[in-house]
Amino acid sequence: MIVEMRVYYCAPTRLPALLARFRDTTLGFFEKYGIEQIGFWTTVVGQDNHALTYMLKWDSMAQREARWSAFQSDEDWIAKRNETERHEPIVARIENSFLAPTDFSALRYPISG
Repeated sequence: MIVEMRVYYCAPTRLPALLARFRDTTLGFFEKYGIEQIGFWTTVVGQDNHALTYMLKWDSMAQREARWSAFQSDEDWIAKRNETERHEPIVARIENSFLAPTDFSALRYPISG
């Protein structure tokens, strides 16, 4: 299993729009493509309170590439995403990381390629 952590930094005042897009649209596409979430978090205290952090679980990098590519190229998803940003952008910047547990982590799993 591989864990991907994604952080979306929103344009000022646009976090509610991003949360609505995930709740009302994106999660349906995740389900369609078999993209499994671990969880979603907003920042309460930290450097940027306009951020959404979430984690996804993958069986392998090959699975991640196939499913994420299919999701990102879905014409319905592209149209719905573009509609939510028709008047102004929502996301200013995205960071993503792939995480591996330490040998002393409470959550341990094998890393696969």
